[in-house]
Amino acid sequence: METATQKQLDPSKIMQIGTGFWASKTLLTAVNMELFTILSKRELSGPAIQSKLGLHSRSLYDFLDALVALGFLNRKGLKETAVYRNAEDTDLFLDKNKPSYMGGMLEMCNNRLYPFWNDLEEGLKTGLPQNETKNGGKPVFEEVYADLQKLREFIGAMGGIQMGNFMAFAKNFDFSTYKTLCDIGGSGALLSAQVALNNPHMNCTSFDLPPVEPIAKENLKNMNLQNRVKIESGDFFTDSFPKADVITMGNVLHDWGKADKKMLLGKAYNALPKGGALVVIENIIDNNRSENAFGLLLSLNMLIETSEGYDFSAADFSELAKEVGFGEISITTLTGPTSAVIAIKQ
Repeated sequence: METATQKQLDPSKIMQIGTGFWASKTLLTAVNMELFTILSKRELSGPAIQSKLGLHSRSLYDFLDALVALGFLNRKGLKETAVYRNAEDTDLFLDKNKPSYMGGMLEMCNNRLYPFWNDLEEGLKTGLPQNETKNGGKPVFEEVYADLQKLREFIGAMGGIQMGNFMAFAKNFDFSTYKTLCDIGGSGALLSAQVALNNPHMNCTSFDLPPVEPIAKENLKNMNLQNRVKIESGDFFTDSFPKADVITMGNVLHDWGKADKKMLLGKAYNALPKGGALVVIENIIDNNRSENAFGLLLSLNMLIETSEGYDFSAADFSELAKEVGFGEISITTLTGPTSAVIAIKQ
């Protein structure tokens, strides 16, 4: 005889997660085909979309109506009488022609990460990356930085997905007692740009490898900030960090193992004055490791992509930061699953 508890149990969550790749691949495919960019200026009928994307008629409406059911498209009419348009959030974040576009990360998920995740089980059993390096390819950063177009796409992807967090940090962090900031691994200089825009008294530097410099300078020119943010080239593994009152790192530490994390924290400590702040912006895992599912899944992605990288909790960060000499440690939420952990040099 079934118990009351058994009667209340619902398998829908199991099925939703277990078949989640159906919805994921549907969205990723739409982004990759630039459907949402095409729909950004106008409503279109099914046949018009079919013609623009070169689709077969068989599953045309299943594809489009699935995107309606998932909340990415709005629709008037049905099938042959239907016209489709972007949902409000889709239009803001998935139209390639808008500066708020964050589809670059989704393009990378579709074109690179999706097939690699098929080998998660092997990665869990071997502890080895499951990306291009499995077949003799170069490590992901070496591959990306060797090709200007790939580098441009990568920087666009990373910047797009972090922009909301950079804006929240620039507006909410108390910069009143500081004058200078250096963003380590600054990529397209978007974090430095947001701090400069929102805090006129701050002098900002974005520090990254030499191939990044022209892309960062182009971004700053487009934002009319070329005189407010300095670009400095270097390698954070071999060079000392530039001196600054605030050192920031956005999605840098999770790429590396414990020893390298500690080394980078030590360099930050040495570059800061007494009272200076290190701010690390990441998808910080909750200390109980049971709530921030995205942070935990991103850590699994570090298994897929890197030899030693992993995401971490505030407690993990605090332990390493205190080992290199930092005193006061705090955490502040930004957007979604992302937080900033802050360490003050005593």
